[in-house]
Amino acid sequence: MTTSLDHRVTAVCASYLEIADRIDPALVEGLYLQGSIALGDYRAGVSDIDFVAVTGRPAEPGTVREIHRELRRRHGRKPYFDGLYVSGDDLRADPGTLPGGVAVQEWRVREGSDFERNLVTWHVLAQGGVAVRGPTLDGMVHTDWPALAATTRRNLDDYWRPWAARTTRSPAGLSGRATTWGVLGVARLRHTLAAGRITSKTEAAAFAEVTYGDRWHPIVREALRLRVGGDPVYRNPWRRRADMLGFLRESLHR
Repeated sequence: MTTSLDHRVTAVCASYLEIADRIDPALVEGLYLQGSIALGDYRAGVSDIDFVAVTGRPAEPGTVREIHRELRRRHGRKPYFDGLYVSGDDLRADPGTLPGGVAVQEWRVREGSDFERNLVTWHVLAQGGVAVRGPTLDGMVHTDWPALAATTRRNLDDYWRPWAARTTRSPAGLSGRATTWGVLGVARLRHTLAAGRITSKTEAAAFAEVTYGDRWHPIVREALRLRVGGDPVYRNPWRRRADMLGFLRESLHR
């Protein structure tokens, strides 16, 4: 592992491998980190640790459950150690053609799950996946930018536009979580399409400030502030909600 990692991430990964190797020495052939770590946007105390474990044979749910139960006992509930178990052949294939498999989400082991088994994960691994165990992934992961771009556009149409419409009618839009989720979620998809690669939430905030103009600087900065810390930009949650919804109208229909 050559990439410099937060000490907490290093400790959790070391514990995971020690526990996995003790419980089932032949299980984990490779361990790779994706998500915010691979995108250079990991925030201690905020970000989860997103992993992909490469196995030489199918992972048994009971074994995986035992491993992650002990890992949680050792390191506590947060950060979550979320990810999936795949084979090397799985990574070389279009994830859309694969059946569900074993995954871990917020410490719950899921069987036959599609969690993180998608082109976004595959592209993030190809772009900057961090090898904790195993060879680098150069040329070893299936990518398909046109398919990912089409999926991203569908996500804007099928998830984010209805989400914005529902939030307009709901007081749930007053929460800080809704602000971060909505503003950075849409900005990140727009930036990904513009950049031709998966981008981070911090990069997306900078892109949104440049792309959508001064009118929306306060809500973009507030969305990022809610994620990374700092002084509030808004005193009135209703005003913040109004600006969030306005930003979504602008960015979703441009």
